Amino acid sequence: MAEMKQVTEAGLTGGRAVCPSKASAVKSASQSRKGSFVNILVLGGGGREHALAWALAKSPQCDQLFVAPGNGGTAGLARNIATLDIENGAAVLGFVRDNEVGLVVIGPEAPLVAGVADVLREAGVATFGPDAQGALLEGSKTYSKQFMDNNKIPTARYESFIQEQAALDALEAFGLPVVIKADGLAAGKGVIIAETAEAAQDAVKCCFAGAFGEAGNTVVIEECLTGPECSLLAFVSNGQAFCMEPAQDHKRAFDGDLGPNTGGMGVYTPVPIVSEEELATMKAVMRKAAAATAQPPFSHDYRGVLYGGFMLTPQGPKVLEFNARFGDPETQVILPRLESDLVEVMQAVALGRPDDIGLSWSDEWAVCVVLASEGYPGAYEKGKVILGIDEAEAIPGVTVFHAGTAQNTDGELITAGGRVLNVVALGPSFEAARERAYEACSLINFEGKQYRSDIGKRAAAGRVAWGVEA
Repeated sequence: MAEMKQVTEAGLTGGRAVCPSKASAVKSASQSRKGSFVNILVLGGGGREHALAWALAKSPQCDQLFVAPGNGGTAGLARNIATLDIENGAAVLGFVRDNEVGLVVIGPEAPLVAGVADVLREAGVATFGPDAQGALLEGSKTYSKQFMDNNKIPTARYESFIQEQAALDALEAFGLPVVIKADGLAAGKGVIIAETAEAAQDAVKCCFAGAFGEAGNTVVIEECLTGPECSLLAFVSNGQAFCMEPAQDHKRAFDGDLGPNTGGMGVYTPVPIVSEEELATMKAVMRKAAAATAQPPFSHDYRGVLYGGFMLTPQGPKVLEFNARFGDPETQVILPRLESDLVEVMQAVALGRPDDIGLSWSDEWAVCVVLASEGYPGAYEKGKVILGIDEAEAIPGVTVFHAGTAQNTDGELITAGGRVLNVVALGPSFEAARERAYEACSLINFEGKQYRSDIGKRAAAGRVAWGVEA
């Protein structure tokens, strides 16, 4: 897209990152806002953070932009800070003070659970991200379930266990299939859907045996809900929720929703299978959850994003999970449709000024296809040279966000993760966006490239594709 090309051309100037909005034409047009420029630090290094940095960089209020640690894509529009420990609040605060950062945007969940937002906010730094208590909505599945129960938020029946035998004894009461979850953060890998009794028992034993580290010291068993999944994110500040556009992720590794769960192999927005009634229910749930964050006994300093993962069950939408940050890869399709100034929105959230939050959305469709390394989500090799991104971005409406990339000693872009690139396309229709995304995918090459060829196919077929009535 044009904005991405402008960013790439801007690059680094004199060792400092300069947002594309500081081009002379834009700068002269925004003189009336002189003094409102802000240095921004984004924490994280994946596709979500590239999308966040890309959207923030478009704002005329963005001055210097830093991303820690960043990746091969953020290096083209910001200054990557590879050595900063983003889970250490004191270290982040030191960098903020040294570089006169006025807004910190926390991308991943780990720094939130570690309390980085608490340290920054206590020091008077405008911070986009909830406090550690609020982050427990993602950091502890037991806590999140208790939060839902206390606030009558529809969710799956569950029990939580700290002893292996008690968990094994309870399995039969849940029937099959059944969902086994490590209670804590497990890098998106702590959820097992067991189809057989043996698989369920193995999942429980693996959790308690340390397969997910300390995250599995407590295990949550849930009934398995049925229906299509859908994500709805909201900006939350002072107990108020401002919902974004719904999106639908594809978690399984292979076509036909086969293979192991991943961090997400593709996503699109809006979601045509969601009825107006279902969307209204989901928005009401998000507003109820946001309000509850500001009330006892769950009083949080929640200023950031609340992610609602929903299952569209025959009984209506139910919450599968809450996350305390932007989804990945949902962010990569949601932000390209946002017409509001993201810096203004995030500052209003961070400073507790919900009355200043206004959201405007493009009518275009957005489709994202993830290009992954061979073997993902299992073992994979790194260091494969990537070619063709410029050609892909020459297609109208296409932007390529980097998830797992770096530069080698020869200055070549190489693979550095399981999910390598997020190929995003905007279009006037679902079909147009999908066609552009896959055309762009065909132009990008690296050894072992793998991706799903059916992102969005079921949505085009309607609810019957999920085995439920339209």
